[in-house]
Amino acid sequence: MIPESTDAPTGGPTGLADLDPAQLSGLNDMDPEAFRASAHLAVDIMADYLEGIADRPVFPEVEPGSLRPLFTQTPPESPEPIGEILADYRRLFEPNVTHWQHPRFLAYFGSSASGPGIIGEMLTAALNSNVMLWRTSPIGTELEQVVVDWIRQALGLPDSFDGLITDTASTSSMLALAAARQAAGIDAAAEGLPGRRDVPRLRVYASEEAHSSIEKACMTLGLGRSGLKKIPTNERFELRLDALEEAIAADRKAGVLPIALVGTIGTTSTTSRDPIAGMAQIARREGLWLHVDAAYAGVVAIIPELRGSFEGWEEADSIVTNAHKWWYAPIDASILLTRKMPVLRDAFSLVPEYLRTLDRGGPIRDYNEYTPTLGRRLRALKLWMHLRYFGLEGLRRRVSHNLEMAARLAGWIDADPDFERMAPVPFSTVCFRYRPAALAGREGEPAAAKRLEDINVRLMAAINRTGEAFLSHTKLNGRFVIRVAISNLRTEDSDLEMVWRIVRREAAALIASD
Repeated sequence: MIPESTDAPTGGPTGLADLDPAQLSGLNDMDPEAFRASAHLAVDIMADYLEGIADRPVFPEVEPGSLRPLFTQTPPESPEPIGEILADYRRLFEPNVTHWQHPRFLAYFGSSASGPGIIGEMLTAALNSNVMLWRTSPIGTELEQVVVDWIRQALGLPDSFDGLITDTASTSSMLALAAARQAAGIDAAAEGLPGRRDVPRLRVYASEEAHSSIEKACMTLGLGRSGLKKIPTNERFELRLDALEEAIAADRKAGVLPIALVGTIGTTSTTSRDPIAGMAQIARREGLWLHVDAAYAGVVAIIPELRGSFEGWEEADSIVTNAHKWWYAPIDASILLTRKMPVLRDAFSLVPEYLRTLDRGGPIRDYNEYTPTLGRRLRALKLWMHLRYFGLEGLRRRVSHNLEMAARLAGWIDADPDFERMAPVPFSTVCFRYRPAALAGREGEPAAAKRLEDINVRLMAAINRTGEAFLSHTKLNGRFVIRVAISNLRTEDSDLEMVWRIVRREAAALIASD
């Protein structure tokens, strides 16, 4: 519930409850001393929020459309004191946000922002640097090169990989497929696609478990949703190489031009691993671009003894991993690595006269030439601080702990006759469902199958309604399953134990009420 009121900060030499004189008659920004006092208060608010977040309900008790009326419906004509604005922030935002930082937010693929990353975001906002050209941000440009190479080294990838930082994996994968389209030799960047008789239908291949961003990239790049061929998977939800080869052969026979393969290490539903080494062989033989989506699971490769899961990705043309997922950095920060930066540049480079750097020589990189956007945030600073604060050793320890917790949860599920694990657990996401022992073996009966789905839909809703935990779902082989994704920086063993208690408690309550 939203508190009735929260008193604005008052007192002290800063007068945060009063208007700054600059607000009344000034022509410039907030006074530096007023900013200092306000920022100190804001940091205290952030620290208090993080300190007490575990005591909040993960999901707010609100209904769609109930929050907009809490705000004034017209823009403020007159200035307001910063103390009052911050008080309204605490009153309106903290009780009504889904708390991604909560230790029992275990839905989707979590994004839990670290303390040093948050500080980096604050400093980034103060610099307000646009990393579009080297001259618009020399340090931002060159730091991005440093951080990207740090991550490449951490993942154990060869130095033939270079790259850049984007906002999300959706953007990174779209850029990679744009490069694949350019590499196909049709020069879509210059000539486009519509109306060209010299360009056949283009095809991208990915497993039926691939993330929807691949399909969206095809929609955006003019390939259309039908330009993506979804390849069947095996019982472990991994792409079938035989089906991939059959699809490519059938397309070539039909006059369709294959341009790219997309393999996933850590699919969204089950975190399954496509056979990347086998896909790399096919890509080489067929002359296709291989893109690897490791947005969620890529960080596991910083643990050398676990790199077997990534066999073959060093042969990919491009790879994406999201620093704002399991690397624990603040959203947004996605790392796109590629062995073919010149091709990526060819797909997007456009340099009007007003963007040319004329007064400098040397190895200048203008990142805007590698993306469809001109303006770019300075995302490297927060990653630089985050990586330095934890070190690779600290990140390995935390990722390993998440993997151990997932294995423990899978063991609890396997040992309980009323629950059923629905997929392997290669990383830190567990898929399961409640299946009372009385319904075991009766899935072939339509009534029993429908009841199982209904029970699990209701179970997840009941868990989330408690506010004590937040989970999400998927469907596997047409069956509704609950997902627990353990990649939150703040999740402790006691949180996992609490979530398992909640799951069993709510399941028992459901059966008792039927």
